Amino acid sequence: MNTNGHAASLPGGTWPLGDLTVTRFGYGAMQLAGPGVMGPPADRDGAIAVLREAVDLGITHIDTSGAYGPHVTNELIREALHPYPESLHIVTKVGADRDEQGGWPPARRPEDLRRAVHKNLETLGLQRLDLVNLRLGNALGPQPGSLAEALGTLVELRGQGLIRHLGVSNATAEQIAEAQEIAPIACVQNMYNLAHRHDDPLVDELADKGIAYVPFFPLGGFSPLQSSALSTVASRLRTTPMAVALAWLLRRSPNVLLIPGTSSVAHLTENVAGAGIALSDDDLAELDGIGAKPDATG
Repeated sequence: MNTNGHAASLPGGTWPLGDLTVTRFGYGAMQLAGPGVMGPPADRDGAIAVLREAVDLGITHIDTSGAYGPHVTNELIREALHPYPESLHIVTKVGADRDEQGGWPPARRPEDLRRAVHKNLETLGLQRLDLVNLRLGNALGPQPGSLAEALGTLVELRGQGLIRHLGVSNATAEQIAEAQEIAPIACVQNMYNLAHRHDDPLVDELADKGIAYVPFFPLGGFSPLQSSALSTVASRLRTTPMAVALAWLLRRSPNVLLIPGTSSVAHLTENVAGAGIALSDDDLAELDGIGAKPDATG
């Protein structure tokens, strides 16, 4: 495994997460778990290979969660990459459990969060977690309500040296503002892509504050992005719609960090190469209108 990596050749350059520096092109480990993000992968060796290839490509930001599997992706990351390169930073998420039906019931009581942080440390083989995102809302999206008690618990764990930086996920603008009054926030992880741009003002606000914005489902998630405009631009550039969608996100704002997931080495390298395509002003103008068009789904 090449622990030096090739970060300089990755599209997008780097961005700070607090006092850490990560490549803007990262990797999301969720798809390494089995169907429905439950159980082990069908191809364990293939999953290990994807993680090692990500580091060899120079990626220094891997996103995971103890809820994936549960614990499957964390265990795979440890098996593939431990002891971790000094440059590699693993971001995890707490605030939801998994039930036997594959649901995501909230787990934001202080005892739930303490247990989740310690389990992440154990399964990842770490003494301290680089960044922990507090997952809010539910499967339908962000939901209103105070995060003070939950985030306060994570602040306590940070004070104990178990967490380095904090973030929030699936959060409303009001919750993000509340979080910043409680503790420094290094990143926000919300749903955002070409077709879902309700967080446009938030992306710009966070960029002005030096806070990373990490879109989950950057390619549409369980409903892949589909748009005639996206397909037209991709055809013109002789690439794939997904490559164009990733390249657009990198151009959207310098604080946008990508964590597309895949269980295939070939797909991973295609994503990296595709995100580096050059978009012209005309391309951007055409793509910027997708979110308002009736044929844009995802």
